[in-house]
Amino acid sequence: MLIDFEELKEVTIPHLNGGEGSVSAKIYIDKTGKIMVSKIPVGGSIGLHRQSTSNDINYVISGTGKAICDGKEEILYSGVCHYCPMGSEHMIINTGEDDLILFSVVAEQGG
Repeated sequence: MLIDFEELKEVTIPHLNGGEGSVSAKIYIDKTGKIMVSKIPVGGSIGLHRQSTSNDINYVISGTGKAICDGKEEILYSGVCHYCPMGSEHMIINTGEDDLILFSVVAEQGG
């Protein structure tokens, strides 16, 4: 199956999970989860939330930031992957001077 992100409509989500600013994303969704490319603007964030039904995998395409997963801070930069397993809680913050662009897979468990 091929997913063409250029053909997907971009959505804007203000204060995602209580975070700062608005996150924009192109999202493919089916019963097994979500695959997306998202943009967190300078100073923006995805707020603290628990992965209660899924694993969350976030590969950094560009930009810099930090993730806080179960209280542990992880520095994000191009080429690294932040993984938050089901049952953990995390947040992602753009700490850089450019947009933080992520390729993410949220894999639902037992779907």
